[in-house]
Amino acid sequence: MARLRSRFALFLIALCAQPAWAIPTFDEVRQDFRPSDARLLDRHGDVLQRLRTDATVRRGQWVPLADMSPALRQAIVLSEDKRFYEHSGVDWRAVSAAAWGNLWHSRTRGASTLSMQLAGLVDGDWRQGPGGRTVVQKLGQAVAAQVLDRRWRKDDILEAYLNLVPFRGELVGIDALSRTLFGKAAHGLDEREAAVAAALVRAPNARPALVAQRACGVLQALQPPGGRADCAALDLFTAGALQRRAFDATEGVAPHVARQLVRTADVRSSLRAPLQRFAVQTLQQQLRELRGRHVEDGALVVLDNATGEVLAWVGSSGGLSQAGEVDGVTALRQAGSTLKPFLYAQAIASHRITAASLLEDAPTHIPTAGGLYIPQNYDHQFKGWVSARTALAASLNVPAVRTLVMVTPDAFGRQLRAVGLPLREAGDYYGYSLALGSAEVSVLTLANAYRTLANGGRFSPTTLLPADARARAAAPPRQVLDAAAAFIVGDMLSDPNARARTFGTDSVLATRFWSAVKTGTSKDMRDNWAVGWSRRYTVAVWVGNASGQPMWDVSGTSGAAPVWAAVMHFLHAREPSRTPDPPPGVVRVPVRFGGQLEAARSEWFLSGTQQTLFAMDSVANSGQLARAGSTFDASSGDGEPARIVAPVSGTIVALDPDIPPSRQRLQFSAEGEQLRWTLDGQPLARGATAQWLPWPGRHTAQIVDARGRVLDEVRFEVRGAGVRAARTTPGR
Repeated sequence: MARLRSRFALFLIALCAQPAWAIPTFDEVRQDFRPSDARLLDRHGDVLQRLRTDATVRRGQWVPLADMSPALRQAIVLSEDKRFYEHSGVDWRAVSAAAWGNLWHSRTRGASTLSMQLAGLVDGDWRQGPGGRTVVQKLGQAVAAQVLDRRWRKDDILEAYLNLVPFRGELVGIDALSRTLFGKAAHGLDEREAAVAAALVRAPNARPALVAQRACGVLQALQPPGGRADCAALDLFTAGALQRRAFDATEGVAPHVARQLVRTADVRSSLRAPLQRFAVQTLQQQLRELRGRHVEDGALVVLDNATGEVLAWVGSSGGLSQAGEVDGVTALRQAGSTLKPFLYAQAIASHRITAASLLEDAPTHIPTAGGLYIPQNYDHQFKGWVSARTALAASLNVPAVRTLVMVTPDAFGRQLRAVGLPLREAGDYYGYSLALGSAEVSVLTLANAYRTLANGGRFSPTTLLPADARARAAAPPRQVLDAAAAFIVGDMLSDPNARARTFGTDSVLATRFWSAVKTGTSKDMRDNWAVGWSRRYTVAVWVGNASGQPMWDVSGTSGAAPVWAAVMHFLHAREPSRTPDPPPGVVRVPVRFGGQLEAARSEWFLSGTQQTLFAMDSVANSGQLARAGSTFDASSGDGEPARIVAPVSGTIVALDPDIPPSRQRLQFSAEGEQLRWTLDGQPLARGATAQWLPWPGRHTAQIVDARGRVLDEVRFEVRGAGVRAARTTPGR
């Protein structure tokens, strides 16, 4: 009978030993470890964003033993396995004490060592079920523990145990526990925090009072001989820790990129961590300064011109916004004047104009299907005849519309699509307003279109992953814009003297290194842009409101431009940006302008289009347009009929969103003497001319004589946001 029992025991041991010998190695366990969070890394491996990907359990990162506090390591060993560094996997002294206690029905500490517990964590065969472990499981666990101790180092066993052990609720591993309950990394745990962590191993879901009681015992064991633990406030501390949830589901500086790239594992991106952090900080700081002007959202992207890699991607202002989850880098917004460089490049490439060609900046009425289109300028002042260089750099609207008349909206729409801008309709759908940016684009696509200009008209897609030479060779860039025209437009946008008409000579757009930049503001001041490039980088910034609400008193240089300039200076703090080399097909010749229209200078031309003198023999009065719709034929008193010259009846006036509403004026002019103006029946002014601060709606302007007799009348409409939209008092 005894022999039979011995054989049965040997059979059980052999049965248990077979799977025990298949226990994984330390390296295999560490490689198989999967955090519940995945991380977005920058190009050098720095963590940019952490994003939870497993909702069933909460695991942090694997923490090496050297990165855990000494107090934690000591507390776990004293609490769970005092002779951990002495036994070979099974503490036979503890087993004997436990067996003796069971015999006499006395309560003793369990005999399960750290090695035995770890065996149950790494191999499901030895894991304790709801009814406890079977005899076979207990024997197998003991054998597996001895195998672990034989194959693994003691420090490896302790490291793996602390990374795999469940602590409380969904928390598994010391990283998740320390960050959730104590808001710190495992290396920073003090004795009191380590004691609570050790107490949770024994009783993961116990009430706070019981956990505190157990932690007090561990804390006492940590004291030197004769020392006394201070457990007075341990109850409150433990209760507070168990209620804390400091380990956010997601945190970092690139949440929108993380949602695009991160799935279940860490991903290395093309972003630069220092640049990303600076961009986030700079955008948020600028938006804080603009809060009084009803601005709460913004977005920013930085591209590497050569590779198309995204180096910074800021999708929102984060906590400053009520729509922080919306990715402003990919959202569609009206482009404003940022489309003008592509228009001038197309006109130059097709030999319709040169950078020195004279364009008339004067009131103009362009007939359209919906009425007369009357563009205005940023400052509502007309400059007369100006060169195309000045017209683009100073962002004059009327010359841009005249240029589009030459190019045609449909051809311009095709050009915009070629540089990657996602126009939803053909160019003719937008009409002449396309010159002023009525189409919607995203920050990313607009930045890449400007990168196309920086690259001499060669288009290639952007990437959020580190690009390699083989990938770039597989998808070579496409020439979508004339290289010489792109170079000339870049030179125009880099010229501080050319932009001085609108922005002054010392604006925020001026950099100490070579850069080209364009600002823009959309209809009703809903979107404000600054986009530009240096030799190596392209930066695009948008500010506005995700809700589409208009901003108050935000101009091209007070909204997005300061952020653009700060990021550009950060990029070139130690890196030069020299003037680009001219491509083949361009020549530079001295030019002068008749009538002192502009100062003499050297100008770039496409070969074959150069000339040295630009002048006008005569300037027609653009205000002398045929009058339409008049029903009056009265005399002003000298026999000549008095009439209103501008605006003509049926005019639709579109307020320019680039101009602060309070600075816009509508000019009335008439022929005749001793005239009086009325607007909507109210006196307005006296004389042949008058100015009016426009307000949206349909209006009637009349000229009357001294007796109040109506001499002429025109009806017109104003569209856009009026001056009252620019008030700074919210809620009215």
